[in-house]
Amino acid sequence: MNEYRIHVAQADLDDLHDRLARTRWPDELPGAGWDYGIPLDRVRQLADSWRKLDWRAHEARLNAYPQFTTTIDGENIWFLHIRSASPDAIPLILTHGWPGSVVEFLDLIPLLTARFHLVIPAIPGFGFSGPTHSRGWGQQRVAQAWATLMAQLGYERYGAQGGDWGSGISRLVAAADTEHVIGVHINFMPTAGDYDGKLSPLDAERLAKTRKLAANRHPHQVLFAAAPQTIAYALNDSPVGQLAFLAEKFSQWADPAHAISDEVVVTDVMHYWITRTAGSSSRLVKESGLGGGPVPCPVPIGIAVLPQDIVQPVRPLVDLRHDVRQWTEFPSGGHFAALEVPELLAADITSFFHEAL
Repeated sequence: MNEYRIHVAQADLDDLHDRLARTRWPDELPGAGWDYGIPLDRVRQLADSWRKLDWRAHEARLNAYPQFTTTIDGENIWFLHIRSASPDAIPLILTHGWPGSVVEFLDLIPLLTARFHLVIPAIPGFGFSGPTHSRGWGQQRVAQAWATLMAQLGYERYGAQGGDWGSGISRLVAAADTEHVIGVHINFMPTAGDYDGKLSPLDAERLAKTRKLAANRHPHQVLFAAAPQTIAYALNDSPVGQLAFLAEKFSQWADPAHAISDEVVVTDVMHYWITRTAGSSSRLVKESGLGGGPVPCPVPIGIAVLPQDIVQPVRPLVDLRHDVRQWTEFPSGGHFAALEVPELLAADITSFFHEAL
């Protein structure tokens, strides 16, 4: 295990600015709005924000926290490791999603360190963990790597939390390391399948919404599942191409009441661009399989339900397979809970691990 500090070469920053300045912009139909994808004016606005981004200030923010790299199962893993001063602190591993990164958790860190030792890794193939170099790095293998990481850090009793990919990976960590995982807290949980009982109108609506999504997968998921290498050439070579592809999701999946700032969006995209992980991060879909069965979680679980997320879980279906100790219906928030409502999420995580278990 090695200590690490981020310092992106100035030549790489200069290259980015040169590429942004030479963008060959596409045409757009008059009055198209969002009908054909993210609008041209919106991407131009974001590209301008990217040119103005103070990356060195973001580096300093990350470098204020202890960082390390380690090799697990042949792959590099980069992570933040922030120990709490509290004697009753619980070790907690936080896992980001796509198109997210560890940037998702930066506002959450000061809200959790009073009660938790935090381990915040970049998924292999994402960000400063760098590209993966072998087949098979689906979410199951990531979960096994997380269990190994927590053992390397000496934690015999710990929790896991996440949304998007982090939701599935956190539950799979519990399945892979049940003896040591005390609980899992998630803020995204698609639930489908058959149910013989009577559903409330709200749960029936949620089930229909989830089934519709399962039958009409997001285009990027279909593409990543079929040919992640093909799209990697465009995303890895064009900063604006990568920006548009990722920023679209931040616009469409967040609660409009908690719109994510342009600075946060371009900072997150930078984690993919500067590490050249657009292609390797997309492979996670193909390696994990699209539309697999229910993800197991053999330990107590806490679920935060965000009303503006892509889908919301159906409580009766969740209860069939999980030991739910805490279920919280948030008043607002979308897919990126840690970015949109960090205070609410931090309070819910703390309540689950320190009171509900």
